[in-house]
Amino acid sequence: QVQLVESGGGLVQAGGSLRLSCAASGRAFSSYPMGWFRRTPGKEREFVAAITRSGGAKNYADSVKGRFTISRDNTKNTLYLEMNSLKPEDTAVYYCAAGRNYYNTDRSNFDSWGRGTQVTVSS
Repeated sequence: QVQLVESGGGLVQAGGSLRLSCAASGRAFSSYPMGWFRRTPGKEREFVAAITRSGGAKNYADSVKGRFTISRDNTKNTLYLEMNSLKPEDTAVYYCAAGRNYYNTDRSNFDSWGRGTQVTVSS
């Protein structure tokens, strides 16, 4: 198990940018594929992006492709999500998670979760 803490959320205007961070502790960070998910009121937690253990490959939901960038720094045990060209529909609580299989984007593939950080995009 790994403990995860998200940070960097806040209020931004449409078209703006925000960088989220996820600090990991406990089990070796580099052992896990990592992912970002988000949840809005009345909706289930949905996949946003994933990254391999070494950071060599990335996967994105169609809704954020070309706007968001997932990255990691294993020397700092930190996962990042750079969000650009933000839209009001990006408003959600964003969660980082440690997973098992990089190619499986289902929530069930991820065993450890942070508590989330709120991102609000105003129109």
